[in-house]
Amino acid sequence: MSTTVERQAQDYDVAEIMGGIYGAGILGCRGAFEREWVEALAEDVRVAYEDALSREGGAVGRGPKRHYVEIRPEDVRGFVELTTHPWVTAVCEAVLGQDYVFVEIGFDVPNPGAMKQPWHRDFAAPPETVGGRRISSLAFNVTTVDVTPEMGPFEIAPGTQWDDGSEFDHGMFPPKSFFPRYDERAERKLPQIGDIAVRTALTIHRGTANRSETARPVLVLGVEAADATKAIPHDLQLTRAYYDSLPESLRRHLSCRLVDRLEPVVQGHSIEGLVMGEA
Repeated sequence: MSTTVERQAQDYDVAEIMGGIYGAGILGCRGAFEREWVEALAEDVRVAYEDALSREGGAVGRGPKRHYVEIRPEDVRGFVELTTHPWVTAVCEAVLGQDYVFVEIGFDVPNPGAMKQPWHRDFAAPPETVGGRRISSLAFNVTTVDVTPEMGPFEIAPGTQWDDGSEFDHGMFPPKSFFPRYDERAERKLPQIGDIAVRTALTIHRGTANRSETARPVLVLGVEAADATKAIPHDLQLTRAYYDSLPESLRRHLSCRLVDRLEPVVQGHSIEGLVMGEA
């Protein structure tokens, strides 16, 4: 499995990266991976999803017919290629600093019939963002399918990562009176196989209704600055043998727990406001 373009992290424009994350709140890299790499990822996600649905606590609802599943790096064959991709490295270093750490890997699955979500953030803005106007965490997304308008594409309201959340329920859910502004700014994203996107989870966003007959799984890779306020608890676990096989340049960027044998992941980050969805 390989990237489509052999580039180094320094080849990417730091100003463009910072402008994207601090401006719109989202940025993309098209054609980062070969289709074969994504097809292997999609198969691994399918297997992990079936396993998660077969046991209690394996998946958490994000609305009707929509789940989030946190997994282990060893559950996907492309973990090393993803976390060491030059664009991923460039974005992490530019926004989070040289000591960034990967804290989460998982996937979101809007199945056929998934309803539109309410506008929301994934967590309340931390002190370094509210007081210091600094972004301290990022979420990378890799689609496993070519997204069409009928498949419930991700929708985002650019620039809203800086909105005052003091009136938001739990710091995450804005009042419905705020929705017209987000509706006016809304942009739907239609990534294709091979693309990577990165965003701050503080930018107001939602999943739209999946009116197709196809699920839309997307991989999620969470990264934090070394001094980030821990908004969501994660338990990234690796076997000692797998950890020892990783390049040192990657190991130093992992915030993880080492185990002799992988343990089933019990999902811990339930977002109550998304359970019912929106009509």
